[in-house]
Amino acid sequence: MSDIRQFRWSDYDRVVEVWRQSGADVLSRAELEAKLVRDPELFLVAAAGEDIAGVVLGTYDGRRGWIFRLGVHPGHRRRGVATRLIAELEVRFRALGCPRINLLVRPDNEAGLRFWQSLGYLTYPDVLCSKPVS
Repeated sequence: MSDIRQFRWSDYDRVVEVWRQSGADVLSRAELEAKLVRDPELFLVAAAGEDIAGVVLGTYDGRRGWIFRLGVHPGHRRRGVATRLIAELEVRFRALGCPRINLLVRPDNEAGLRFWQSLGYLTYPDVLCSKPVS
């Protein structure tokens, strides 16, 4: 069983490993430092002793909550880690007064889509547009 808690900088290398092992994009320290200025309580890890079993990055812009980079280390899968991370993140979003939570799922990630739908997340036909600023 893992303990869900807020990210600490001492977790960073183990979080990177979870992201890599789960196929999620890795945030650099600089990107993460900028994110954590805003809502550090929404970056959660599932700590299993000295290991990090899973991680999820949430953010709240004052209007919508967003879930990014959910990952569970392959050695800890099928134990409810992702479900518990999301449940705690939802509690924290509610405490902030967040009325709706959004997330993105890659179109070819059928297992991921099934997971999110099992938690009550609905699909929308929106199209993601993105533009690099630098």
